[in-house]
Amino acid sequence: MAEEFASYLTSIVGEIEIIANETHILQIEFLNEKKTEKRLQENAITQQARQQLTAYFEKKRFDFDLPLFFSGTEFQNKVWRQLQTIPYGKTISYLQLATQLGDPKCIRAAGTANGKNPFSIIVPCHRVIGSNGKLIGYAGGLWRKQLLLEHEDAIKRQISLEM
Repeated sequence: MAEEFASYLTSIVGEIEIIANETHILQIEFLNEKKTEKRLQENAITQQARQQLTAYFEKKRFDFDLPLFFSGTEFQNKVWRQLQTIPYGKTISYLQLATQLGDPKCIRAAGTANGKNPFSIIVPCHRVIGSNGKLIGYAGGLWRKQLLLEHEDAIKRQISLEM
């Protein structure tokens, strides 16, 4: 088993953990609590991801250039790569995502793959919303999705997620 490395970032959406091996980012996820015990050391790849995420939160970076290791199924990898084409500050619906994948009928499968995205923010699954414009289906929590979209000026500040 390859050695793993980690970096942590405190952001507007909470603590973020970045896991990598010697050559690729393996996972970027939200932590529900600040990790006090940091068992893994950083490496150049996790530091680069942390720096790019920091620049994103400072509105100095609008896309990412990181080596990602896609370890999902062929369909999941296709969905995750398609998500990377959604521009900063824009949203699409789950139906639009399925259509872009070549089959509007795969909307549920695309939504499921979207929810299993291992690269929060970097692969912008938060930019996919309901056809009615509502914020639905975000594994990191709808409050995070709302904050990320507000940060990108993709949506105006909302009073409630249930509008």
